[in-house]
Amino acid sequence: MCEAFSRTQLIFGSDAIKKLAKARVAVFGVGGVGGYVVEALARSGVGELDLVDNDTVCLSNLNRQIIATRSTIGKYKVDVAKERVLDINPDCKVNAYSTFFMPDTAEQFDFSNYDYVVDAIDTVTGKIELVMRSKEAGVPIISSMGAGNKVDPTAFEVTDIYKTSVCPLAKVMRYQLKRRGVKKLKVVYSKEEPLSPIIDGTSEPNEKTGRRATPGSNAFVPSVVGLIIAGEVIKDIIGFDRKKRI
Repeated sequence: MCEAFSRTQLIFGSDAIKKLAKARVAVFGVGGVGGYVVEALARSGVGELDLVDNDTVCLSNLNRQIIATRSTIGKYKVDVAKERVLDINPDCKVNAYSTFFMPDTAEQFDFSNYDYVVDAIDTVTGKIELVMRSKEAGVPIISSMGAGNKVDPTAFEVTDIYKTSVCPLAKVMRYQLKRRGVKKLKVVYSKEEPLSPIIDGTSEPNEKTGRRATPGSNAFVPSVVGLIIAGEVIKDIIGFDRKKRI
């Protein structure tokens, strides 16, 4: 038994550890949600990770992103995440792409190489493209819906996109996926009504509307969403059945 993952093996068994070691997972977006997905996958012994994000760490990331520290500010998030993963599990192969995923950059990625895809990006256009590419390749995908402006981490749940309600992002996704003939998509979302950001003298208002376009966030909601997603990926890869396990 590998000591690093011995506690995980006690829960899932040696065959599961072997499956995880052979798995290749692509995580698109390594910010507030995606960073915690990557963290949990690395600590679970996933053998290969593809990390995709074009952003760099900035001061405003310090309140919620696991890769954000004073020493990582200004560095590409995928580079910081890669270094962290390898410090956790040197045997993991990490492919880092400083790329903004959109339809015009999608050709850079061969989705047939992945065992699982995680959608933790913010743009609807990019999220739709991720779903369509994954479906075409026959690869399972899980998508994060809106986590911004929310304060109840216990309200998040795993469900199908067509069973969602309240969440504005999920509503847009339902409409766009239905138009494209997508019949199902596993998502993590919350029925909690998002709060309105507090606009004061320290905020940076949108030039056209006078309102701040960036949603508010905190240290305890994105992290929970990311860990929920990672748990689903891990359980799906190993084919975990709680009823059989008990």
